[in-house]
Amino acid sequence: MSSSTHEQKSNHQAGDLSHLAAGGAGTVAHLVARDVLIEYPSPGSDQVTIAVQNCDLVLERGDFVVLVGPSGCGKTTLLNAVAGFVPVTGGVLELDGRPIPGPGPDRAMVFQQPNLLPWRSVLANVTYGLELSKKVKKAEARSQAADLLELVGLADVAQKYPAQLSGGMQARVNLARALAVEPEILLLDEPFAAIDAQTRELMQAELLRICAARDVTALFVTHDITEAAFLADRVCVFGPRPGRIVKEIQVPWGRPRSHDIRRTPEFTALSEEIGDVLYSAIADARAAQLEGAAR
Repeated sequence: MSSSTHEQKSNHQAGDLSHLAAGGAGTVAHLVARDVLIEYPSPGSDQVTIAVQNCDLVLERGDFVVLVGPSGCGKTTLLNAVAGFVPVTGGVLELDGRPIPGPGPDRAMVFQQPNLLPWRSVLANVTYGLELSKKVKKAEARSQAADLLELVGLADVAQKYPAQLSGGMQARVNLARALAVEPEILLLDEPFAAIDAQTRELMQAELLRICAARDVTALFVTHDITEAAFLADRVCVFGPRPGRIVKEIQVPWGRPRSHDIRRTPEFTALSEEIGDVLYSAIADARAAQLEGAAR
């Protein structure tokens, strides 16, 4: 059962947007998803697949929100919609009160695989987005990239190439490259899934430090319950597809956070609560599926 310690703090149910104007009357939330529907055509047929349905989510500036759920539940699809990579079929998806028409420099995506350009140095990989935008001169781009490599602890490998870096170092370069365009929202799709467990925990703490230093809002997708508990201000638990947020759980501690928090009873209770909500949603969906098949 979920810990009573957290039951009072996890009262944002799906569809509850009462914290939309948390900053005061007339305040527009940074990111709003309201009753979002995302469909895509099924190959070889006239049918459509519903990836996300009745999905509600609100982010204020500076939030770090984590989406956790089973594979194929639509959480990455929602992330891609926020990035502007896929359109919404219905509902509202707005950034600062304006619909999201497509990709933009105010959002940056960090993918699971770094996909660094192997023929470019670490520094040149970080400057790549700035070069494409043509908003700054080459010397300024190199200066900004050098500052970011300092921030992520890689100033000493600026002239090395991706093949010379460990997986954790490549993940840091990937993060620095996304931050180089100075996004307002950082979108992260399981960016640490491909690295070892020890490095992953170190990178989680580094990510919180870096987001605080750059004052970036973050929306993070993971399958890892303990990762969600450590990183998030709020954990949004998705049910099986068609994806929607079945419960939003408030994390009771602030930032910055120490690795020591993972060893506390409160962290264990929070992780168990997230797991209880997730596995209950999966079980309910399976029971409904079986009931429908039996009819």
